[in-house]
Amino acid sequence: MSTLQERLNECGPLVEALCGALGGEIAKLGFPPGSVCVGAADAAIYRLDSDPSDGTQSLCGEWRDARGQRLGMLVCHADGSCYAEHDVVRVHPRDGRWFVEAVHAWGRGGRICAEPRLMPMVS
Repeated sequence: MSTLQERLNECGPLVEALCGALGGEIAKLGFPPGSVCVGAADAAIYRLDSDPSDGTQSLCGEWRDARGQRLGMLVCHADGSCYAEHDVVRVHPRDGRWFVEAVHAWGRGGRICAEPRLMPMVS
């Protein structure tokens, strides 16, 4: 069984890649630099969770605001797969027909994909 620090060390590059993908997605949407802050890897609060299907330990992290409300999360499974999401909660900067609820990223190993989670604006 791994300790939290061991899993953080193992997953560090993957966590950095997830954070980079989330930030990259914000930039691709066209938000002005600094207007939407995605949590940095070292700003997350981490824990280990046991996967009920096989008993392996997944590294889980959460970003919270000053009031303790969750802003985002990430998980790195023992098999190398990963997922992260971070709230945006803003109108799309280039297309007012859309509301950007969040951005999310997922992958395995060195391959990371990301996309926004959009909702149509109600008029």
